[in-house]
Amino acid sequence: MDSFTWTFRCQKDLKLQKKSGKRYDNFIMNRSLRKSSSSSPPRLLYITILILFLTCLYGIITNLQTVTYLFRPLWDKPPPPFKRIPHYYAENVSMPHLCQLHGWTPRSQPRRVFDAIIFSNELDLLELRWHELGPYVTKFVILESKTTFTGIPKPLFFESNKERFAFAKDKTVHRVFPGKKRSQGKQQEDPFVLEGQQRVAMNSLLKDAGISDGDALIMSDADEIPSPHTVKILQWCDGLPSKMHLEMRDYRYSFEFPVDYSSWRASVHIYSRKWTQYRHSRQTDLILSDAGWHCSFCFRRLSEFVLKMKGYSHADRVRRKEFLDHGRIQKHICKGSDLFDMLPEEYSFKDLISKIGPIPPSASAVNLPAFLIQNADRFRFLLPGGCLREP
Repeated sequence: MDSFTWTFRCQKDLKLQKKSGKRYDNFIMNRSLRKSSSSSPPRLLYITILILFLTCLYGIITNLQTVTYLFRPLWDKPPPPFKRIPHYYAENVSMPHLCQLHGWTPRSQPRRVFDAIIFSNELDLLELRWHELGPYVTKFVILESKTTFTGIPKPLFFESNKERFAFAKDKTVHRVFPGKKRSQGKQQEDPFVLEGQQRVAMNSLLKDAGISDGDALIMSDADEIPSPHTVKILQWCDGLPSKMHLEMRDYRYSFEFPVDYSSWRASVHIYSRKWTQYRHSRQTDLILSDAGWHCSFCFRRLSEFVLKMKGYSHADRVRRKEFLDHGRIQKHICKGSDLFDMLPEEYSFKDLISKIGPIPPSASAVNLPAFLIQNADRFRFLLPGGCLREP
């Protein structure tokens, strides 16, 4: 090999080495860059996941009640279904015929009926109830406490408005329950305990009112109003179950916002001095269909809403002070929205989803209490279009 060829090859090999060296350097540099870039995202990702986790945890803790209701179909089971008793009624149909349609027998003399309620501050609904049921009820038995179920002192609303109910004076048996005032600095007593004490006191009051074995006893809250034709059945039919619940059309804020037929706590007992106890819980599987109206939070004044929200057994739903703001309450009434921003209490996701959101308003004022329609001007707030309340 001559010197020229050897020199040429050396120069060529040198150029190749330089090129390969550059490629190697580039390879090393790119690899290190990839390393550094691949090592930084995991740290950022971990930090992002941690922030999201803490945010979700805070949201769950601050809205635990909402989350609990959202997943209720997973952790709770519905109670056994009721056995529904068909309810027959039409105008100008005789009571003997109606009794026979129910599978019962007509009576020659009407049975005595006692209507017993624990009263808080539902003055308008009480007037409506007593006018509606007055012709069919023997005694109105009313127990009123000096405190709410949560231990808040309250006025004796019925005691101070007796003249408003003078029309039922001869039928009224009224007693004041001392209640239990909540002590400052002490933990609030379970409101269901105080409620239970009043229901026990009602048993004694019923005996003083003169109830006897075989009389019909209506156990319901003031806002759970049986229809007159339901009470007439109690009067004139024999063969009734010893106890049955009353299925009621459920309304909220007024009769403009019908919810469904889920109200069942009202009940009727054929009284037995030995067995009958005044309660507001499930006592039988039997329920009489379409037996009245349950108008929940149907108050004339915004202050009455606040008193109930703070004083009834579910007062723990008032999770923030703004829940008691009059302006907020008024907006929720007219929208048909839940005052406590709660999800529906349902046992299936299908029912829960179908009831999420405001209650659709109804323009119907048909099949409502007759006294309400006869006095529509006085009770405009209970009818379609009357959502604005007095301050």
